[in-house]
Amino acid sequence: MLRFAEEIILLLLDDDGKCARTPSWSLTYAIAGGVLMDLALENRIDTDLEQLVLVDATPVGDSLLDPTLAEIAAAEQDETAAGEKRDARFWVERTAGRAEATREEALSRLVAHGILERRDDRFLWVFRSRRYPAIDGETRREVKLRIMKVLFSDEIPDPRDIVIICLANACGIFEGLLSKQELSKASARIKEVRKLDLVGQAVTQVIHDIEASVAAAVARGM
Repeated sequence: MLRFAEEIILLLLDDDGKCARTPSWSLTYAIAGGVLMDLALENRIDTDLEQLVLVDATPVGDSLLDPTLAEIAAAEQDETAAGEKRDARFWVERTAGRAEATREEALSRLVAHGILERRDDRFLWVFRSRRYPAIDGETRREVKLRIMKVLFSDEIPDPRDIVIICLANACGIFEGLLSKQELSKASARIKEVRKLDLVGQAVTQVIHDIEASVAAAVARGM
């Protein structure tokens, strides 16, 4: 099974290895949010707008997720002693500090899985059928096709596709991926899908708040 960090990268890549234009901090926070959302779907954490809590400290056995899980578990012990709780924003920002390393590892894994090929410092799709090769016994449709089908139909989305849509919307990825006409047509559907996942709402709201703070800081520095 691919992790959200891997699918976010695939969502942005075209057949020629070019990446959809999106602010660097958007990709950073999308990857960080993806790590937390994977931990939530693995029943390791839960979160709302006020607090992120550890549910199960047992390692997932995945190097993209376990460093953050271990850090959350360690902080939970410290918080118990100090009576302090840390919210989703804290953990999105903390996880974003490892986003570049997570991105590089995700790319290496995609190459190892035979989904991408590294060539001339670019990452090119290997399979033109737009399906991933079998990983853990499951062959899945390529993420762009799945997301487009959800956005432009009334199909009930898979829980993982809901998360991808939430993260892509929160980080402005759709603005680089869709035309203005497509984005306008899909906007109501995106809002509808976002309501289907409470954890995703919490994480994406945090990402919106962080990006607003970053934009304000940049504006003040101009």
